[in-house]
Amino acid sequence: MLRTLKAEMVRHNVKAKELAELLDVRVATIYDKLNGHYDFSLTEAIKIKRYFFPNYEIEYLFEKVEDRSA
Repeated sequence: MLRTLKAEMVRHNVKAKELAELLDVRVATIYDKLNGHYDFSLTEAIKIKRYFFPNYEIEYLFEKVEDRSA
């Protein structure tokens, strides 16, 4: 799960729909990737970082955190 990216999206009012439009994918695909079902490609991660979060390190935004409730 990408908790940091999700938290920064909330802080910066970035919606999943905006990520989907940037990457030209379905919103459901973005949710799957945010929840750890699939990974963002390096190209996708770089686009997201450059467009929405230029002041953050990519390692910070895309650090995976295991979901302990599963």
